[in-house]
Amino acid sequence: MCERERERERERQTDAGEKCPRAERQRGSPPPPARPPARAGSDPPGYGKAPAEPPRPPGAPRRCGRCCSDETRARRVLRRARNARCSPAPMFHWGKWKKRMGANSSSKRPVFDEKEDVNFDHFQILRAIGKGSFGKVCIVQKRDTEKMYAMKYMNKQQCIERDEVRNVFRELEILQEIEHVFLVNLWYSFQDEEDMFMVVDLLLGGDLRYHLQQNVQFTEDAIKLYLCEMTLALDYLQSQHIIHRDIKPDNILLDEQGHAHLTDFNIATIIKDGERATALAGTKPYMAPEIFHSFVSGGTGYAFEVDWWSLGVTVFEVLRGWRPYDIHASNSVESLIQLFSTVSVQYSSTWPKDLVSLLRKLLTVNPEHRFSSLAQMQTSPYLSDVNWDAVYEKKMEAGFVPNKGRLHCDPTFELEEMILESRPLHKKKKRLAKNRSRDNSKDSQSENEYLQECLEVVQQEFMIFNREKLKKRQEEGQCEGGAEGEGEGEAEEEVETGGTEDEETEPEPEAEASKLSMCGSVCSSPGSC
Repeated sequence: MCERERERERERQTDAGEKCPRAERQRGSPPPPARPPARAGSDPPGYGKAPAEPPRPPGAPRRCGRCCSDETRARRVLRRARNARCSPAPMFHWGKWKKRMGANSSSKRPVFDEKEDVNFDHFQILRAIGKGSFGKVCIVQKRDTEKMYAMKYMNKQQCIERDEVRNVFRELEILQEIEHVFLVNLWYSFQDEEDMFMVVDLLLGGDLRYHLQQNVQFTEDAIKLYLCEMTLALDYLQSQHIIHRDIKPDNILLDEQGHAHLTDFNIATIIKDGERATALAGTKPYMAPEIFHSFVSGGTGYAFEVDWWSLGVTVFEVLRGWRPYDIHASNSVESLIQLFSTVSVQYSSTWPKDLVSLLRKLLTVNPEHRFSSLAQMQTSPYLSDVNWDAVYEKKMEAGFVPNKGRLHCDPTFELEEMILESRPLHKKKKRLAKNRSRDNSKDSQSENEYLQECLEVVQQEFMIFNREKLKKRQEEGQCEGGAEGEGEGEAEEEVETGGTEDEETEPEPEAEASKLSMCGSVCSSPGSC
């Protein structure tokens, strides 16, 4: 019995108390006897047809086209919504999307001026696939190249009110400087009057949290590959002086081949040689003990070792289905410090000894004794047979490959964007046009001058980025450098003295902080690392 037949059977059992002619026929009751066919020229009009149903009495429940009451329809809608949350997202046929868009745009593909900055009009919005605390994510297609991306957009006013502007700018600053095979890389960043946009790699395999909620049983080989890929990603971030501070299953995305990619640098920070971070940042169940110690006692702070602890917690959770420590967001910092000093991690007796030994090294409370580099990970007997070059080149076959016929995300994201969102993307053009027409009115100018000043600061300080254009400039520079050595020297000198005209000039962190601080408590956020 297929899923649709089972759904119909449940509906029949639910609606067993309701009687109607059509429902009885669907349940197997014999249909009413039909009258003999009409004889031409001898019978009155209407003879031979089924008798009409009597009119609905006043106060009786209204029937729909399927002979169901309003109450039954409401129960059915709620039941299907609950089933949709518990089951994978419906089939999403990329072939149909590409065929449809190819028929509409491939013959007349738009051509944009290369000197023009990328903006919202350069992308076609397909559907919503996720959301965060103040940002949402949707699938987009660039109109001129027809490449698919994921676009994260954040409302400026909400970021100001929630004191998140500096975090967004820090994330942009970090993403513009890094690129790695196991990261979700930034391609474009732009803004309009309402939102700030980040266009990144599109990964259709879903995050590890989604698959854990779908009760996927990952094999040990699959998790071992995730561990190796995240090891290379963290080693690269460490070489760039970046602490991610939020490693967890929610932020590890899978591509269509099943390889892992790290995303979400919203609370990441950059530390220079010899510096230490001190801020209480992260998700409590995945935060290292030294973060809490630094917050309470104001010790020496913490560094890259905290990401390796989070990686150990993540691997443990994906292997066993729960985390090594029973920690929740409501736990106090003092109780967590006591927890780490009294509770020991219980490892499964079925796991290989080398795997348990490696997890012990990652989950060591003392950061000085914790594995926190690629070189240390390579000394583990559990990873002695790993070909790290093959891992980097994605030549290792993944143990778990997501179903390519499904979109691995919560299906309610798209419904919320269409029904509940007060400012949906597909109505942005009309909405912005109306807002621009109101800009000259006195009411809009005096409505909230303080907020307007903050929005203007964000508009001025936002960092526009185009990796596609950057790659072209780098390729052209390499070609010119190979032909003329002197030209390369002049270009380097020009960059050191202020850059070429095509390059974006980024403000110094101190200048940025001073400009953002003009908005007081609205725009500014804690400046500590």
